[in-house]
Amino acid sequence: MSLPTTAVRFRRALTAVLLSCALLGGATACGSGGGDKTAAGQADEVSVAMAAFAEADAAASAEEAEAAAATPSPSTPAEKQKFAKTRFVANAGLAAGATYQWIIKPYKAGKFKKGTKGRTFALVKAGLAGAFAYNRLKAASENAKGDPLLSKAVGPLTAGIDSLKGLGTKLRKGQAGDADIGAFEDVINSVKEAGKSAGATVTDKVPSAGQLTG
Repeated sequence: MSLPTTAVRFRRALTAVLLSCALLGGATACGSGGGDKTAAGQADEVSVAMAAFAEADAAASAEEAEAAAATPSPSTPAEKQKFAKTRFVANAGLAAGATYQWIIKPYKAGKFKKGTKGRTFALVKAGLAGAFAYNRLKAASENAKGDPLLSKAVGPLTAGIDSLKGLGTKLRKGQAGDADIGAFEDVINSVKEAGKSAGATVTDKVPSAGQLTG
């Protein structure tokens, strides 16, 4: 498994998202008119988000290294199959938890609507959650290949998972609608049902800020 390499690439992508948000907020704040205070407030929200995620990211990196050192490598076919199911459950659970906590829940609560207090921060988190969920679902799909029954159940869901690739960006920009939120919810539910049918029950697990950025 090349988890460290994948984590580095993902962290860089999410860092780029946060930086672009900050730059966008700063550019808007430089304009004139009554929108100055609003734009400045939005930039402050993004800055707070960046600081929180950066701090958590440092802790997550240390935890990741410690976990990698403590995890034994499977050797026999039976161990590899069991490991594949365990990793599938873990990755799918994190994807489900992130999707519900930072996408579905705030969307239904109206947090993404224009004019809502804290909207910018909510959108930043939703964008991160969208990218994170897609990344974890792709990993879960790969994990499933290590178990024949799980692979058969999850295989047909590949296209649905791939369709989520660009939705994190739409969420961050406040452009996601009912269909986009529904797509996340449908794919997550399908993956959970597939896992259950193959004896790999998935339980929602909300990731920490550190996990979300790394």
